[in-house]
Amino acid sequence: MKLTELARTAGCAAKIAQADLRAALAHLPAARDPRVLVGIDTGDDAAVVRLTDELALVETVDVFTPIVDDPYDYGRIAAANALSDIYAMGARPLSALSFVAWPMATLGPEPLGRVLEGAAAICRDAGIAIAGGHSIVDEEPKFGLFVSGLVHPDRVVTNAGAEAGDVLFLTKPIGTGVLTTAVKRGHLTGEQLAPAIASMAALNRAAADAMIEIGVHAATDVTGFGLLGHLGNVLRASSARANRPLGARLELARVPLFDRVAELAAADVCPGGSKRNLAYAAPNVTFSIAPHMQLVLADAQTSGGLLIAVARDRADALDAALARHGVLIRARIGEIIDSERIIVD
Repeated sequence: MKLTELARTAGCAAKIAQADLRAALAHLPAARDPRVLVGIDTGDDAAVVRLTDELALVETVDVFTPIVDDPYDYGRIAAANALSDIYAMGARPLSALSFVAWPMATLGPEPLGRVLEGAAAICRDAGIAIAGGHSIVDEEPKFGLFVSGLVHPDRVVTNAGAEAGDVLFLTKPIGTGVLTTAVKRGHLTGEQLAPAIASMAALNRAAADAMIEIGVHAATDVTGFGLLGHLGNVLRASSARANRPLGARLELARVPLFDRVAELAAADVCPGGSKRNLAYAAPNVTFSIAPHMQLVLADAQTSGGLLIAVARDRADALDAALARHGVLIRARIGEIIDSERIIVD
C-alpha cells in the first residue's frame, strides 16, 4: 500500500489552518520566564531560551503525514523540514529526537525502518544524530523530529526584524503542494516529482550560512502556510516590533516555481490546505494576478526555502554569499514597504 493512500492530508498541508491555530493559541499564556527570548507570540519558527550570556537553546518540533510514497524519501523530507526551523533562526543544530505514529498491522516494521534511515541520513548531513525518540501505533502514518540547536543570544535571527526598504529573497521554488497533489490524483508520475523531492530533501544550511555571514534583518522558512502566510507572519511580527504598519510588494514574475505548477493550479489541482491559506491571507492582500496564481502563492509547502529580509544596501552582498555557499535559487521576489497590505503584481 502507498504511504500517501493512508494519509488524509499530505506533508505540511496537514497543518491546522492559521485562523484556527491563532484562536487555539489565544488560550495559552505568553511565557513570563525572562530566559525565553522567542516564544509563541510572534509565530516564529522555533523557541529560543537563554542558557548563559553567550549561549541560547533553540527548540522546534515538526511532524507530518507522508508527502511521498517512498519511505526513505519521506524520512529525508521530514528531517530536512524539521531542521529548517533551526537554520531559519540563524542557529546550528545540536541533536534530534524522532516521533513516529505507524500503522504496524498495515505496513509492518520494514517501511518504518526505511523512514528512519532516510531521516538519519539527512541528520548526518547536518552533523547531528537522532539520539532517541517515541513511537505509537496509529492508522495514519506520521513522522517527524524534535530538534535542538545552539546560537548566541545576540545573533538570533527572528521573523520580527524586517524594515521598510528591505529586499525579500526566496531560496527554493514553490509549488510542492500542487505537485504532490497532482501525483495523488494521477496527473503526474512519481518520476516527474523528482525535482521537487530533491528540493524538499535539501537542507537550508547553506542559505543560513550565507545570511549569518552577511547579517540580515529577518528570516523564516516557507512551509505549510504558504509564501503569503509566512510573509504575513513576518509582517505582523515586524510591525509589532516597529510599532508601525509594514507591508510588502511581491513581483509574481520573480517568484521561482517548479515546472507545471501554474498549469496544474489553473486546473484546480491543489491541496485543501492551500485554499485555506488563501482564504486567510486574501483580506490583507491586493492582487493584480490571475486567481489560480493567487492560489500558487498560498500553496502549502513542505520543506520550502528561506524567506529572508535584508537591507537594500546588503542585498548584493547576500546574493554573492548565497552563490558562494552553493545556493542555486536566489530570487529577489519583492520588498518590505510602509503599508498595511501585501501588494502582488
